[in-house]
Amino acid sequence: MITSVSNEKVKQMIRLQKKASARKEQNCFLVEGRKMVEELPGDRLIQAYASQSFAAKPENEALCRLLNAETVADHVMEAMSDTRTPQGILAAVRRAERGADAIWQTPSPLILILERIQDPGNLGTILRTAEGAGITGVILSADSADIYNPKVIRSTMGSIYRMPFACADDLPALVGRIRAAGIRTYAAHLEGKNRYDQEDYRGPSAFLIGNEGAGLSEALSSVCDCRIRIPMAGQVESLNAAVAAAVLMYEAARQRRM
Repeated sequence: MITSVSNEKVKQMIRLQKKASARKEQNCFLVEGRKMVEELPGDRLIQAYASQSFAAKPENEALCRLLNAETVADHVMEAMSDTRTPQGILAAVRRAERGADAIWQTPSPLILILERIQDPGNLGTILRTAEGAGITGVILSADSADIYNPKVIRSTMGSIYRMPFACADDLPALVGRIRAAGIRTYAAHLEGKNRYDQEDYRGPSAFLIGNEGAGLSEALSSVCDCRIRIPMAGQVESLNAAVAAAVLMYEAARQRRM
């Protein structure tokens, strides 16, 4: 059992929790909690760790044995964890990214393109909602929040394992290739010509969602086929990025069920 926070394995896990550069260099990230660990694809597991109190419970023995989890003292788990109240188990996981072109080169694509989404909770919620709505893939600008940030991972509730995603450096150029392939692109925009529910998303489609405060850049929204708006009542100007994405994705899902 590991009893010291000075242990090199422990220090490595702490670096993975805190530093995006470490996650990139080591090509892995951390997941915490029983649900996230249980849903982890076995071929992506690097190493699991369980606290002494977690491992001692009879209902956790099988999981710890399956994962070959290394036991650590409770105070060590607290140091390794990103949460105030650790659930007692975490794991280092191999990253699994795709190229951006692979995201939209799928049958009947319905994709989500995110520009400069900064809030980790928003990003994680968007990925989780995208899985629920049947989105075929998500593409993020390189200056969005780190998708492997612990807060993003927690917010996905496991969708990080299943939702195809990729990062792209030049979104306007990517949108150009997407349009050339026959995928209609819709920019969520306050100056949208039509309401979101006036468009037909049953064909190959892509939604573009912008930064929480600034929205989509003009450089990106200007290369889209169509600007759409979500009508607002009262004095509300716009919706949270994750909520706006959900509205659009579920409208497309509704249409595709018809």
